[in-house]
Amino acid sequence: MPFVRIDALRADEKRLDALGRAVHDALVDAIGIPPDDRFQVLTGHDGTHRMIRYDADYLGVHRDDDLVFVAITMRSGRTAEQKQALYRRIADLAEEYAGTEPRNVFVTISENQPIDWSFGDGVAQYAEAGL
Repeated sequence: MPFVRIDALRADEKRLDALGRAVHDALVDAIGIPPDDRFQVLTGHDGTHRMIRYDADYLGVHRDDDLVFVAITMRSGRTAEQKQALYRRIADLAEEYAGTEPRNVFVTISENQPIDWSFGDGVAQYAEAGL
């Protein structure tokens, strides 16, 4: 069960939806997340209140104000190869679905354990089920 946060500069509802679909489809394709396992928070930033700061050329990747930040929280256990495939698939689908150039797709993954999830009712369902 990944939890995804997407923050995008200059993104309207249509672009945010396309980016959300791109990330979800990449998670399904690259690491086998079930298709109905979609939990996302999508936020567009219009640039009038410069809340997002970034280095336009960090590590030799030139970014511009079409930048998209993708933060994925998921249970640990994926290999480096799976994560690399996920990054590539997110970048490819973000370009295909939303017109976002791959150079503008910034992805982070945070991993945790089954006890770190509650899907409601104040219960750690994964931990109780031994998942």
